[in-house]
Amino acid sequence: MGAKILVLGGGGREHALSWKLAQSDLVEHIYVCPGNGGTTTNPKTTNLNLPLTPPYQELVCFAVQNEVSLVLPGPEEPLVLGVEKHFRKVGIPVFGPSELAARMEGSKAFSKEFMQRHNIPTAQFRTFPSGQIDDAIDYVRNCGFRVVLKASGLAAGKGVLIPGNVDEAVEGLKRIMVDNVFGAAGNQVVIEEFLEGPEISVLAFSDGYTVVPLPAAQDHKRIGEGDTGNNTGGMGAYAPAPVANPATMDRIVRETLRPTIDGMRKEGFPFVGLLFTGLMLTDSGPKVLEYNVRFGDPETEALMLLLDVDLAAILLTCAERRLDSVQITTRQAFSVSVVLVSGGYPGPYPKGKQIEIGDIPSGVVVFHCGTALKDNQLVTSGGRVMAVTAAAPSLDEALALVYTACDKISFEGMAYRRDIAHRALTASANIPKGLTYADAGVSVDAGNDLVTAIKPYVHSTKRLGSDAEIGGFGGIFDLRATGYDDPVLVAGTDGVGTKLHIGIEVGLHDTVGIDLVAMSVNDLLVQGAEPLFFLDYYGCSKLDVTTATEVIKGIAQGCREAGCSLIGGETAEMPGMYREGDYDLAGFAVGAVERHLILPRQDIVPGDVLLGIASSGLHSNGFSLVRKIVSLSGLSYSSPCPWDENVSLGKHLLEPTRIYVKQVLPVAKAGVLKGMSHITGGGFIENIPRVLPQGLGCYIDVSAWPLPPVFHFLMQHGGVEPLQMARTFNNGIGLVVIVDKNQVERTLDLLHRNSDVPIYRVGEVTEKSGVEMRNLKHWATN
Repeated sequence: MGAKILVLGGGGREHALSWKLAQSDLVEHIYVCPGNGGTTTNPKTTNLNLPLTPPYQELVCFAVQNEVSLVLPGPEEPLVLGVEKHFRKVGIPVFGPSELAARMEGSKAFSKEFMQRHNIPTAQFRTFPSGQIDDAIDYVRNCGFRVVLKASGLAAGKGVLIPGNVDEAVEGLKRIMVDNVFGAAGNQVVIEEFLEGPEISVLAFSDGYTVVPLPAAQDHKRIGEGDTGNNTGGMGAYAPAPVANPATMDRIVRETLRPTIDGMRKEGFPFVGLLFTGLMLTDSGPKVLEYNVRFGDPETEALMLLLDVDLAAILLTCAERRLDSVQITTRQAFSVSVVLVSGGYPGPYPKGKQIEIGDIPSGVVVFHCGTALKDNQLVTSGGRVMAVTAAAPSLDEALALVYTACDKISFEGMAYRRDIAHRALTASANIPKGLTYADAGVSVDAGNDLVTAIKPYVHSTKRLGSDAEIGGFGGIFDLRATGYDDPVLVAGTDGVGTKLHIGIEVGLHDTVGIDLVAMSVNDLLVQGAEPLFFLDYYGCSKLDVTTATEVIKGIAQGCREAGCSLIGGETAEMPGMYREGDYDLAGFAVGAVERHLILPRQDIVPGDVLLGIASSGLHSNGFSLVRKIVSLSGLSYSSPCPWDENVSLGKHLLEPTRIYVKQVLPVAKAGVLKGMSHITGGGFIENIPRVLPQGLGCYIDVSAWPLPPVFHFLMQHGGVEPLQMARTFNNGIGLVVIVDKNQVERTLDLLHRNSDVPIYRVGEVTEKSGVEMRNLKHWATN
């Protein structure tokens, strides 16, 4: 037997969905509650006259008695009111989110805070309960940008005000928060930044894990042509919207859809159903305007004509959490839907007007939105009456078809817009000629300005073998000038990781430049090598010369501390690759060591002593966990540091990685050290074994040195166990050197000659492989 599907709703969206489902070989029968005059004409379809209100007892009983396989809610209200749980309790799956997940549409305040938590691009915002009107007014007067006012709750698509100035914004707040024009929906108000750019709708299927978008659509909310007059439920739509090119859609999936679906699952309310995301394509990239948790109307009417696969198969696999087993494809065509409305809409309008339908051209489908059968005569029963929809190979052909069909339909007072898809037509008529690299978002001038700005910093890293000049095709280094007899070159590359996020948020960029150098040159040092030269990579979406200069300034400082020359680099401006304001770094260092001084040596034996040299702080590892812990602590990066109120928490976390070259390299060249380990990601447990001969291990006594306050903070606020600390962070020891037990005092003397950084006797090499962490309870009790 085939599936029986219960569709909830009675508009054009539900007609389009049931029309598409009726084409499926998987479907035996479709019930639509309440349906309309159009759904009665669908094959395999029956309208139901049952109450569509909580707790949905009659609907649930009907579904059980008639062995319904799946429920498909059309409008948002049943989903927000928890219809999914009533059917789930009797074992009937619902293509639609749970009540918790439906908050993404039911509460704009909730959805905006969700976007903020998951770094999903959206407008700046603040939320205010209705009792805080004075605070809300103060915010709109002082926020520094034009605002949009949104009632947080459901307001039938009409809970948005777009004031033109501050006075209108204040008046709008009074209407929502005092006059209650949107009723309970306005109990909380979202005030957000007004965004500019083309607006698109992206409808995407999801099973809670996989997310697959359909082609982007553009709808037309205003009643009048040229986007004038009052807002409506939608006067028409078309898809695909040419403004949403493949690169834009890829970015939307990467920056918005995927983080949304992953974030909802991780927060305990996975999304199963159709996620409808309204986005504004701003100059800085796509930003979310709102989420809807169901099929859009009239977007659905247009998209159903493009969907080239079995809709029932998609819905069922989503409900069964296996969407990845279905290949979702769409026709290579354009679809247009034009809505016919009653006279007076969106204000008061008459009902019961007789509808006459002539010969409709092939390729056109007339979906009923607000119609009914009265004495076997089709009459109007709503403001939006019909959605005339056509698909064709080109947008012009689709428009010609749909408007030809519109002229074949008539009823008293009928109105419709004749400029649907005007934005796409205008854009195609105004394709700019003679594009430049700058038009694509890449500024050659900004790159030249950066080179000019950083030249003094680069030149300050001059050393034997290099003149530290930039601007050529590659950097040159004269190895012979350094005086090595039998040199072996050593190379290392590294980045800074998510520590960059904190630097970007705090606005402190030079310290991460030092980190970049430190991570690579310390890796050269542990092999006994002297760092000779360094190259950097700086990637961003839009080059900010001031920020990039600060970063390179820090890189140059790191090079000076390491004694190496900054001989070149790459600055890559790649629009769309990064979020606005973000950048990424990578570094590459090359050093040299005399062949007979390469570390680690092969004569490391049990009983050799491990000396730990203090770190400057967290260095550059474990910051994904650090950021998570800070978010749980209730503090921000601008908060006073809990253990040093003279600086902010963010500034302390950005303390740059210690560079050990000048302290340790002379001792290595003296032949005293047997081996070294740079304590980076993986902590003691993963890094020290990398330098020990096979079969040997060591112990680390954590009571041998004081655990710095920052690590106590992470343990306390993150509940991180001591052993997990030992395999994630440096815990106050950034470099471990291995020496003969008879050379300990000499090594300490040599190390102290070049630096006053504290050094501790932290352990010994043992005959048992692995790392034994001793006295871990000391961290938990001190």
